[in-house]
Amino acid sequence: MSEPQDRSSDDVGAAPAGEPRWLTPSERGAWLALTAMTITLPGALDAQLQRDAGLSFYEYMVLAMLSEQPDRTLRMSQLAQLTNGSLSRLSHVATRLERAGFIRRERSTVDARATNAILTDEGVTKIVGSAPGHVEEARRLVIDALTPDQLEQLRAIGAAVMSRVDPGSTFPSEPAPGTSSA
Repeated sequence: MSEPQDRSSDDVGAAPAGEPRWLTPSERGAWLALTAMTITLPGALDAQLQRDAGLSFYEYMVLAMLSEQPDRTLRMSQLAQLTNGSLSRLSHVATRLERAGFIRRERSTVDARATNAILTDEGVTKIVGSAPGHVEEARRLVIDALTPDQLEQLRAIGAAVMSRVDPGSTFPSEPAPGTSSA
């Protein structure tokens, strides 16, 4: 195995046959910054939500996605996509949220094979009460740390990476109309 090579920008991505395409120092720095952020940011957001609202970050996202729907209803499969979770994970979280009275699940009237998640009035109260603290924490940790140009770059970078990680993703690149939630 050969040592990582510092390639000039002319041959970035090129490697002799059978050799790994090592990261340049610049690429490595960007990669390490991304991995540090993706590992620590969810935990920081989760800690604030647990402390202030008794919700995990994923539970908050489930309630938030339902709250953005005109009828506060989504098929479980759509909700899993919007929250970037598996159906299995969502099912476990939905059970907890249902026990707490924040959502209910029922068969779709359009397709009896599908199950809908519906945000209850208690769930609306929970998300409305939880959102200000969460948005403030998102601002403190991310939004206020970046310039408007950096925020646009972050959105574009997120969309570009998500198109490779999950090509069928419904990753929202723009906020839902009439919302300003994080």
